[in-house]
Amino acid sequence: MAVSFDWERTYSRDEWLELLPTYGAIAKLPPDDLANVLETVGALIDKMGGGFSMPYTTVAVVAVRRDTHGGPRE
Repeated sequence: MAVSFDWERTYSRDEWLELLPTYGAIAKLPPDDLANVLETVGALIDKMGGGFSMPYTTVAVVAVRRDTHGGPRE
């Protein structure tokens, strides 16, 4: 069984720039390249009014594990 929840989070410029270096390939950039990315993204967020909203979907999955004989595991 799975249930999903849609939600939205509003980020300020500073909040997003703090999180951005933790994402994927950006986390592996050399310091000078990272600084350039943060400067560029920060300028774009400033042009959008200093913040933005990011939509998310959280999915919760529940399962019952059974042993090879088909009964519940203990």
